[in-house]
Amino acid sequence: MIKAAPANTVVEFDLSGVSQLDTLGGVVIENIRAAFGARNSTLEITNATEAQAILLAEIAAQNITSPPQPPEAHHLIELLADLGQSMRRIVHDAVNMNVFLGETMRAIGRLLTARTRFRWAAVVNQIELIGLRGVPIITLISFLVGAILAQQMILQLSYYGATLLVVYTLAVLMFREVGLLLAAIMVAGRSGSAITAELGSMKMREEIDAMHVMGIDPMEVLVIPRILALIIALPMLTFLAAMAGMFGGALVAWGYGGITPTTFLQNLRDSMTMHTFLVGLIKAPVMALMIGITACIEGFKVQGSAESLGRQTTASVVKSMFIVIVVDGIFAIFFASISF
Repeated sequence: MIKAAPANTVVEFDLSGVSQLDTLGGVVIENIRAAFGARNSTLEITNATEAQAILLAEIAAQNITSPPQPPEAHHLIELLADLGQSMRRIVHDAVNMNVFLGETMRAIGRLLTARTRFRWAAVVNQIELIGLRGVPIITLISFLVGAILAQQMILQLSYYGATLLVVYTLAVLMFREVGLLLAAIMVAGRSGSAITAELGSMKMREEIDAMHVMGIDPMEVLVIPRILALIIALPMLTFLAAMAGMFGGALVAWGYGGITPTTFLQNLRDSMTMHTFLVGLIKAPVMALMIGITACIEGFKVQGSAESLGRQTTASVVKSMFIVIVVDGIFAIFFASISF
């Protein structure tokens, strides 16, 4: 309407029907007056009450106007800007993880050189929470996954008359990859989120700031026991997950493929090597360290709201699972290159 109005005109703005006028309404009127002034026109406000006139005069004196709207960007430019922001956040997270890893190694160094007290009770408590209480769900999931894998492999291998190869294939999958991935993903979703929520709640209640004031290092009290518990518990959970998967596969092979338990165990003994057994156990501590560092970093990022706590907990789970898969792929390439 303003753009359509001719220049060098005088427009009357009648406020006789306005009983109440707040600051937002006054800012709107002042923006309209400024828009007319830009076209060399005049907006005259008439029949305003004394309070309305004072409000409009104060707004004009303070120059309270809405900020200029940025020009509409092209969709391709917006897409590239979002991509750039995402890459910047990824680099920032990688730098933060390296810094936090360095602080963790320094705290462990102080622990090993007896410059700080090792908190056995905290580590044992975290091993119980992470390891012992995670056994039921991890073994159940691994049992079902092993049964499903065995059923599908028997179905495909039966076409070639090589049903017995299911034992070797299942052993390699469960001990080298699947058992570890299932255990690590479950730990990231179950224990990683719990660590982030615990540290985030302490950050919200300013308990971590209070620890700094009392001269207590949160790395030694909160971070190190949880990371050590993860490093100890995840290899054991990986072994249990692989064994549960093999047990589920053995039951399916017996009932679906006609492979008796004795035959299954004999083929398992002939097909298993020490390399196959050790691969998952070697990767587990590294993944546990990555899960612990990610969970602690996201916990310390929590601000002062429940929304921030939920957002960082979700980010902790997503990032931990992503890192677990990436690390597993890197290890797979490395072990393949050295024929391990």
